[in-house]
Order: sequence, then C-alpha cells, then structure tokens
Amino acid sequence: MATPSIETVRELCDRLSNWGRWGPDDERGTLNHVTSDHVVAAAKLVRAGKTISMALPFDSAGPQTGGLGRFNPIHLMIRDGADVIAGTSVRDFYGGVDKHFRGTDDIIIMPLQSGTQWDALGHAVYGDKIYNGYSADQVSSKGAMRNDVTQAADAMVGRGVLLDIARARGVDWLDQGYVITPADLDSAAAMGNVEVGVGDHVFIRTGAMTQVRARGDWGDYAGGDAAGPGLDCAAWIAEREIAAIASDTWGFEVRPNETPDVNQPLHIVLIVYMGLWMGEIFDLDPLADDCAADGVYEFMYAGPPLPFTGAVGSPLNPMAVK
Repeated sequence: MATPSIETVRELCDRLSNWGRWGPDDERGTLNHVTSDHVVAAAKLVRAGKTISMALPFDSAGPQTGGLGRFNPIHLMIRDGADVIAGTSVRDFYGGVDKHFRGTDDIIIMPLQSGTQWDALGHAVYGDKIYNGYSADQVSSKGAMRNDVTQAADAMVGRGVLLDIARARGVDWLDQGYVITPADLDSAAAMGNVEVGVGDHVFIRTGAMTQVRARGDWGDYAGGDAAGPGLDCAAWIAEREIAAIASDTWGFEVRPNETPDVNQPLHIVLIVYMGLWMGEIFDLDPLADDCAADGVYEFMYAGPPLPFTGAVGSPLNPMAVK
C-alpha cells in the first residue's frame, strides 16, 4: 500500500467537503446535523441520573510541558482570606465601607487549548483557507471574525457515544503510533452495542490517560507519538454525519502522522473541509469504567465551549449523563 501523501489529503478534502452545504455564510459545520428531535431523544437516555465529567482538572499539573507555546493554567488570587482578615478587601474592593460582606476573587492565565478543549472551525488552516472557504485572514491578531467558538455556544448537547478502542482490543492502552482503523471503530461500537449515527457526539478512548497515570508523569503526551484515527477513518466519520468527535490524546489523530509531507492531515480533512468540531485531551477513563460496569455506551452529552468571542479553541467541562 502506498504511503499517504498530500495527494491523499487533497482527494479526501475534495470528496468529503461540506463547503457550501449549509450555505455560503455557515460557521457551524457539522453541528448542523443536530436537530431538536436529536436532543429530545438524547434526554430519554438519562435513566440512572449519573453525571460523569470528562474533563481534566485545569491546574499546574496539567499535560502541557512548554512545547508549541502552550503552558498549564496559572491560577492567581486577586484577594484571598488574608486580605479579609487584614481588612484590605474592604479598603481596596468595597471603597472602605464595611457592610459585613467579605469576598475572595481569582483569575486564570492559560492558553485556551491547554487542557480538555474543543477546536473551533477557525483553528485549522490549509493553504490560505479555513472552513467553508473563508480566507485565513478572517482570523486576525484580534481573534476570529469567522468560525470562532461562539458558533457552538448554543450547541454540543445531544447523544454521546463512547468508542472504547483500547477495551475492545483487550488492552489497557493502545501503543503509541497505533493507527485506529474503521474496523477498530466498528469493533468498539459492536462491543458497546451501539450504532453511531446522525448528530452524535463521538468519544474515542485510546487509553492514553490510563498510560499517563500508570507511569506517573505526562512524558511526551503533549506533542509526542500517540495512537489515533488514521486517514481511512475520515470517510467512516463523514458517512455517519456526526456532530463532533473527541479523544483522550493531545492531538486526536495518530502521531507520527501517516503522511510524511503533511502535518496533522486529519485536522485538514475533518476541520477545514468537513467542518467537524474536534475535541482533545478528554479524560475518558471514568466514563469508560462506568460504561464497562453497566454495559451502556450511549448517554446524553452536554459540553459546549465557553463563548469567548473570537477564540479558536475553548476549555470546557464535558458531561455524560446516564
């Protein structure tokens, strides 16, 4: 089999493109697949009232090790308990008028894609274009004027499906560099007795978080080799018309990439041309354990990005409700 190349990527982009599908001004991409009926049906999946977070803590112990300009969140207190005791909170924040109430405040400094996060459709660029054929200059130094995360602020609610590739293959985690195939996706769906369909939010577990926990450090998790979907999965994803897809790895797709001449080729196909919302650094282990225990691999999902105007990525606390 020939090694995939830029020509492979171009063919997939041409064949699977959604540019213009929902009109020349569309910025929502595959979120257009989700209807109100899908949300109502997803709500009916809630039976036990269990709520399971898929987010990592946003703190200094996160996965970012300084590469690619990203770093872990920096948490600072604007006013703390010592300010309250010293009386400076009243002096500095309440104009010196003591009316009994005291308070503490804090701030976070962080790259928006340093932890559990969604990529907006303005995040990935191929040539000089972003999703739906908009020029890349629509993402300026002041933010994205097209395809920013606010396009999903009222979305990302519906049916969720976990495809636990690692468990389906009988391993704790997939080897770094393992290429997930459509057959792997089908096998995981069969194990979970689920069918992936229109408007679904799909979560792919490689076991990367399990591996990190087993070795006790992040190692090369951020930017290093990782298991992930290969280019053959692009058509599988497109055919099912899903709303969004996410995984437990730093970069979603397999690394090293299958294409020696193209960096992150699936990002080009899925985000730039298909308009698919992609999530990374999801902690899927608690959900996977619960699904294995009760045998239910579908759930109601709720996890929109935070509506940062002009942002091309956003942290979130994604929730599975069962």
